[in-house]
Amino acid sequence: MRLIVLDQRTTAAHPEAASKACMMDSPAKFIDHTLLRADATEADIALLCEEAVEYGFASVCVPACYVSHAGRLLYGSEVAVGTVIGFPLGNQTTETKVFETCQVVELGAKEVDMVIRIGSARALDFASVLEDIHRVVAAAQPALVKVIIECCLFDDAVKRRLADIVATSGADYVKTSTGFAASGATVDDVRLLVEAATARVKVKAAGGIRDWSTCRAMLVAGAERIGTSAGAVIMQQWQGSSGWSR
Repeated sequence: MRLIVLDQRTTAAHPEAASKACMMDSPAKFIDHTLLRADATEADIALLCEEAVEYGFASVCVPACYVSHAGRLLYGSEVAVGTVIGFPLGNQTTETKVFETCQVVELGAKEVDMVIRIGSARALDFASVLEDIHRVVAAAQPALVKVIIECCLFDDAVKRRLADIVATSGADYVKTSTGFAASGATVDDVRLLVEAATARVKVKAAGGIRDWSTCRAMLVAGAERIGTSAGAVIMQQWQGSSGWSR
């Protein structure tokens, strides 16, 4: 079993996250292996799914047009199929997001990562943000919903408010970033969201997580999912650092 050394700040503030990190024997179960490039092909998705099964990732996150394809490739495995809604800008109408959600769930998606109405959040119109999320959550049942708030666009006070809204909405996770904005996840943002969520909703870190050191830092800070296109690289680095062998 791999022991992760924790910083004192995390141990004191989030003992449950510290305990989880200490007992973790592999980061794979926390990783959403992601491929959302516009030029992704069926062959690319096939490789993604092959790696997900090989390493035992929590899920793959693929474009909506590949949900059925990924589902067929992963049939019989424990890897969930996930996709994105209102991605990456979040400015589709709520009705469009609801339609997208219903369709991908029907196609077999078990997890959906939606982008909030970013413009509404910037205007502090939190009622519209909550309504948008709530309707997607209702449409997604029984799939998990992760809500992307794009942390780099907001100050800490708004990020805390958005985390509270996500917790109120009935969603399963608040997620830091799309990975398509100016910057992605930071350890400070993960800590802030964990604190603001107060165990009512989990935290997913995504955007710019490309190595085991960064992944580990996010997990230690309290993230319970990691969105990354570098899942295989992270696992290879973790295996090397842990002395793991087949």
